[in-house]
Amino acid sequence: MAARKKGPNTAQAVRELAQPLAEELGLQLWDVRFVKEGADWYLRIYIDKEGGISIDDCVNMTHAVDKPLDALDAVAGSYTLEVSSPGINRQLTRPEHFAACIGRLVWVRFIRPFADGSREVIGTLAAYKDAAMTLQNEQGETMTVPTADTAWVKLYDDDDGGNHENE
Repeated sequence: MAARKKGPNTAQAVRELAQPLAEELGLQLWDVRFVKEGADWYLRIYIDKEGGISIDDCVNMTHAVDKPLDALDAVAGSYTLEVSSPGINRQLTRPEHFAACIGRLVWVRFIRPFADGSREVIGTLAAYKDAAMTLQNEQGETMTVPTADTAWVKLYDDDDGGNHENE
């Protein structure tokens, strides 16, 4: 197994490689993650575009990134490459994600529970600035939360009946 190269982490190096390739294909690079599940490593590239993506978009991005990834040699050892949509309940992780989703309903899980014991809130993303988001509830009340205090933030799709147990 080759040693990892110094410099940006694997996901960041792949992001830098994949960004212009996605743009050439008319796609938005939503996220790149390099994760270990069990004994296996997965390099996941999430893409999006206005109107949603198709399987052909995923195939085209896979083909576009495959050889440049091998040449970059940013990943030590074997891994599985997956290219897909970030999904309806996509996770917001980068400032541009928050900016693009202002006015949308989000589901937030906090690292620590509130005084009432709850760890989650659903509200409209009203603003995002300096790594903090402002949420507005149905009554129009707002709360500002640093993203560092959250376990995750996802778009909320209430069309699925609110069944989010396994997320």
